[in-house]
Amino acid sequence: MANTFVTLKEIARQALPVLHQNLLFPNIIYTDYAQDFHGVGDTVKVRKPVIYEAGDFNEASGVQWQDIVEDSVEVTLDHIATVDARASAIETATCIDDLNRVFVEPAAIAIAEKINSDGLNLYKDVFRRVGTAGQTPSKLSDIAAARKALNLAQAPTTGRCAVWDVDADANFMSLDALVNAEKAGSNQALREGSIGRIYGMDNYMSQAVKKHETGITSAAGVKVNGAVAAGSTHVSIDGTKLEGYLKKGDLLTIGGGEYVVVKDTSAAAGNAIAGVEVYPPMPQTADDAEVTLVGSHVANLAFHPMAFAYVTRPLSNPDGQGVESYVTSYNGLSLRVTRGYDQQYKRSVYSMDVLYGFKTIYPELAARILG
Repeated sequence: MANTFVTLKEIARQALPVLHQNLLFPNIIYTDYAQDFHGVGDTVKVRKPVIYEAGDFNEASGVQWQDIVEDSVEVTLDHIATVDARASAIETATCIDDLNRVFVEPAAIAIAEKINSDGLNLYKDVFRRVGTAGQTPSKLSDIAAARKALNLAQAPTTGRCAVWDVDADANFMSLDALVNAEKAGSNQALREGSIGRIYGMDNYMSQAVKKHETGITSAAGVKVNGAVAAGSTHVSIDGTKLEGYLKKGDLLTIGGGEYVVVKDTSAAAGNAIAGVEVYPPMPQTADDAEVTLVGSHVANLAFHPMAFAYVTRPLSNPDGQGVESYVTSYNGLSLRVTRGYDQQYKRSVYSMDVLYGFKTIYPELAARILG
């Protein structure tokens, strides 16, 4: 007999706190949430956090006015994280505890992992970097370098975070400064397995931190091919040897400036790649300026929450005979649970899903820590 004791409202309300507890990246960046229903592929306008610059008051000239301008960016709701299940274990569940074990909790955790993974792909928009590609961060000085990068970017000091991969986390957790944290009056890192707050940043570990693989297979003597005008976002390069292609997220250093490749290029032809689109805009750059290509690396991230945005909207309830659906919201998150019946196999069908999108708002407020 199919379960008749558990309502979709109970399922959704049990699942949403589990989802929230297992989300990492969305919980430490700027979040935009509204109650209006949307579907996948819809575009919504998100208000960017306003940034002001504080100055000294000059009694002679008076204050320097800054216009109150609230800018916005468009974010596409291009992800639906979903878990769909049909199994006799669910069909025959008779209480919420059983359904929690076989569907609610594991489904919510799986959705959280998917959302975290998608969000950490935003590393591809970040051009600032510290560390060495292929060398896993292992010292407090690596965290200090990340702090310095954010200081140089003039990122606000409050709310700073860093997300590290499992190898960096293992290195940090073996440091005497953290192992002996209880001697300084705090043993949070030991009790919770977290890296903790160090040098003004809240540090986290995530298995979803990405490894960036460059598309360049061989390079030597790489230089700018043709002078670049100030403000340009395109540059051509060549070298004595240049093979492969530049991928979105590849890092370049040109004349001391740091840049990220915005989109994939064509494959090198004749040891040259034309029209590489980069960010940020370049200053005036001479022909034959030296170009350094950063190789494949783990993309640990340090950032201020305003660097990135997580945007979510409730999904609408589906139409269809014999389909039940319930949408619930909690602390800026929205979750839909749907229940139907598979007549062919005589099984109850459960679905849990979340609609969302990510957007880099201020890439200047983030840095990659190469590993």
